[in-house]
Amino acid sequence: MKEKILIVGNSAKESALAKILSDEFDVYVAPGNDSLKEFSTIVDIRENNVIELVNFALENDIFFTIASSETAIKNNIAEIFDDNGLMIFAPTAEAAKIATSRASAKKLFYKLRLPAPRFGVYEKKNLAIDYAKNSEMPIVIKTDEHKSKNSVMVCPSANIAKSYIEDCFFGDENKVVIEEYVYGTNFNFYVITDGYKALPLGSTQDYKFSLEGNGGVWTEGMGASSPFTKFTYDDEDYLMNEVVYPIINYLSEGAKPYMGILGFECVKTPEGDIAITECIPFLQDHDAQCILSNLDNDIFKLMHACVIGSFSDEYDMLDFKDEYSVSCVLSSGQVKNEVIAGLDDLQDSTHVAHINTKRNEYTEYETLGGRTLVLTTTAKTLSRAAEHLYDEIDAIDFRGKTYRKDICKEPLHV
Repeated sequence: MKEKILIVGNSAKESALAKILSDEFDVYVAPGNDSLKEFSTIVDIRENNVIELVNFALENDIFFTIASSETAIKNNIAEIFDDNGLMIFAPTAEAAKIATSRASAKKLFYKLRLPAPRFGVYEKKNLAIDYAKNSEMPIVIKTDEHKSKNSVMVCPSANIAKSYIEDCFFGDENKVVIEEYVYGTNFNFYVITDGYKALPLGSTQDYKFSLEGNGGVWTEGMGASSPFTKFTYDDEDYLMNEVVYPIINYLSEGAKPYMGILGFECVKTPEGDIAITECIPFLQDHDAQCILSNLDNDIFKLMHACVIGSFSDEYDMLDFKDEYSVSCVLSSGQVKNEVIAGLDDLQDSTHVAHINTKRNEYTEYETLGGRTLVLTTTAKTLSRAAEHLYDEIDAIDFRGKTYRKDICKEPLHV
């Protein structure tokens, strides 16, 4: 009889993880989404209802829980599960502040003298506007907490910056983060850690802007390729020694070790320098399948080792496949309730993860607006993976379908 695993979350990263684990375990996902029903059991409990999740885990003999939801992490699911004798792979809310609060992350970057762009954190609208007026454009303005929409704005002028700041505070934001814009290539770097030892989990080139050539608005991510080809072994050593371990050691010495997957949003400049812009509390939706496809280790065994305390003894390095993975996000914009055609025509090797869809009474998937699907393909070369990806995208059809057509092509910085 298979052991039971609970994953807390409801988007593409949960889909990627659940599909892998479903070969070995009975997987439950709370709250999940319609697409996850194909290979897991959906539990109708919201991520912020931690007590109900604890009761479910106890009553259903859940062997192991993975909290990939930022909402659940912020509600301290790790500590509450641990207090009830339940194994869970997730950081505590206190440790995860560096990844759930941009202001907390920036202050730690400054304290540890990490390679981050200049920034200011403001709790008063007028002070934020004054800072923006005296800044060299473009600047980046962010809400303190991650949100699904409009949490980051790259502002090319003081007027746009002023308007966005006013919108933030009008929308009941307590504080905003303003940082200088760093020109270069966006990429993400992930590590897995037991709170004391960390190992690189992979890197992705991150396509953040909505339009080709890095135009349009800043998004949560429109695509990714992994590994990031401009990310060298020296770059990895630099990040591990100058960023990852200073943070891991600081948190563990403060009795709040970070146990989980920790990501870093970075920029590599044309001169080869690296700037850290923020932290991520798990894999991002558009990155997850890329990272997991290239990993040659058993992801569950890695997580389990972190939880039971054997990670440092069992792993000195991780193994990776000699392959490349490419992902692209398909969006429906403002269009909702449109049937998604072509999903059954995709090749078995193409991974499809649903971000924002529903299943209708005819078992067809429909759009719910915004980022809709993530398609991921893998091949021995980056160009072949990208070519296969776009062939598969052509098979998908729904009204309002938009996506970036320049993934794995040399970007133009707009």
